[in-house]
Amino acid sequence: MKVVMMGLGYIGLPTAALIASKQIKTLGVDVSDKVVQKVNQGEIHIVEPDLAGLVKHVVEQGHLKAQTKPEEADVFLVAVPTPFKGDNEPDLKYVESATKMALPYLKKGDLFIIESTSPVGTTELMADLIYAERPELKGNIHVAYCPERVLPGNVIHELAYNDRVIGGLDSAAAEKAVEFYQHFVKGELHITNARTAEMCKLVENSSRDVNIAFANELSMIADKADIDVWELIQLANKHPRVNILRPGTGVGGHCIAVDPWFIVSGFPEESKMIRTAREINNYKTDWVLEKIKSTALQFELDKGRKPIIACLGLAFKPDIDDLRESPALRVFENLKSNFSEHTILPVEPNVDSHGENSMVLLEDAMQSADIAVKLVAHREFKKLKIENEKILLDFCGK
Repeated sequence: MKVVMMGLGYIGLPTAALIASKQIKTLGVDVSDKVVQKVNQGEIHIVEPDLAGLVKHVVEQGHLKAQTKPEEADVFLVAVPTPFKGDNEPDLKYVESATKMALPYLKKGDLFIIESTSPVGTTELMADLIYAERPELKGNIHVAYCPERVLPGNVIHELAYNDRVIGGLDSAAAEKAVEFYQHFVKGELHITNARTAEMCKLVENSSRDVNIAFANELSMIADKADIDVWELIQLANKHPRVNILRPGTGVGGHCIAVDPWFIVSGFPEESKMIRTAREINNYKTDWVLEKIKSTALQFELDKGRKPIIACLGLAFKPDIDDLRESPALRVFENLKSNFSEHTILPVEPNVDSHGENSMVLLEDAMQSADIAVKLVAHREFKKLKIENEKILLDFCGK
């Protein structure tokens, strides 16, 4: 068997490495020459525990290589981004591009699987694209959809042990996909149709978004009521059937902050709660910004000078380097642009720099900052000590 992985990002590279670890010949394809070069050197371009050693091993063993163009294979996997366009509408340009790149190399009997998070009907659209260009393949290849459901920071383990939902355009495609995933997935494989599998991924993350929205809304209510939200949630969760999540700076990442909009875009009249939850979580970031700015202005009135502000954490969640859709990064960039007369210090232990901004060491930032803003609950911040004259704004938990 030979496998081609289209896309070597946060999901594609770990998946390709895991497949290759089963001594399956795997070709990773990415449009970035830099990514291809790094992988072929046995190195990685992302931060993910256990991934560096695995990639080094499978590359050295000759089971994984990377290049910018695909080749003929038995299985083609698409794991590329699905960003927004317009008014939070899904943009399928990368999925389409990956499909078109694979087109010339598809042959009778091949298995073509989309793993990219996609709106309902995407698998059918890509199949139509394939058959429009290669009509001889209709009925002769297997097309399926199988979304990932992993936690950044624990991707290798979850790729192997989490259950997977596999939706085929027909039963033969689903069975073929199950046969493939059994090579490297120890979790249970659940067969359905492609549309249900596509919606399943969106529903999973929309459910989480709604629950987070309740926590974020509660945090704003508690602040206005002069109640410690962390104590409130801890006490409320003593109820045997209550499990309120922890509020934060907002919601980020390539899943929860994005996937609900795919449902809203496709079903605008029916998705009122899902839309409201997205709006609440987006608003929480604006609320955080206003709290920082009002605190800074009060400091200036009291001290007669503008405060130095340290933004602690820029990633979208703790202990990773992923800045995609990060509310913490949005806070920092907004302060940098609109509060430009202030000194704003970015502190992100998992990233050396972002754009023109070099990261500041936590120790250095805490020495000079007047206001420390805890935006992400990185482990480096858990034992943070605040001197009496400094102000701490904690938006992600004690």
